[in-house]
Amino acid sequence: MRAGLTQTELAQRAGRDRSVVARWEQGAVAPSVETLVALVRACGFDLPLELVAYDTEGDRRLEKNVLLSPERRVGRMLAQLERDPDG
Repeated sequence: MRAGLTQTELAQRAGRDRSVVARWEQGAVAPSVETLVALVRACGFDLPLELVAYDTEGDRRLEKNVLLSPERRVGRMLAQLERDPDG
């Protein structure tokens, strides 16, 4: 939509069938990363991708919090809000 293209125009630029573009828009299927980059470029945009190491700290914190009682979790959340009301 941002590029002002119809499904047919995008399909032509990307070398795909219009029905495939329609299925992507409907969420019935998802394009591969390579196809997604090609689609973005066909629209006249760029999609820079960067691979970064996965941070497992959030996973570890979640695993620890799951072991806490609901009351303790709420207490921690409230304490965090008191320390950082914007965060």
